Parts: sequence; C-alpha cells; structure tokens
Amino acid sequence: MAQDTLIEKIRSLPPERVAEVEDFVDFLTVRDQERHFTQAAGRLSEKAFRAVWDNADDAEYDRL
Repeated sequence: MAQDTLIEKIRSLPPERVAEVEDFVDFLTVRDQERHFTQAAGRLSEKAFRAVWDNADDAEYDRL
C-alpha cells in the first residue's frame, strides 16, 4: 500500500479514530525501540556471561 493511500485513508477517519491510529503507531514505535534495546543489552552481556556459560562443568549439560 502506498503511503499516499494510507494517508488518505487516515484523513477520511473521524478525529477519534485518527487518535487511535496515532496511539497504535506510537505503540509500534515503542515496541520496536524496546526490542532493539533488549537485543543490544543481550549482545552487550554475552561477553560478560561467556565465562559463566562456557565452562567444563556445563559442557556436560550441553551434550544432553
């Protein structure tokens, strides 16, 4: 769907529905930001946890 078509559809909505669309867009933006933050935090913590995760004792469990 082209952006122009979407904008026209939004313009045809009553104001309360436009507010709902805006809320939904805000929700999607926040969700994407939170997902990005969570993934970045996971990548940053990998190095710190590598010593905990990669050890001979836990290797036995890895083979199960």
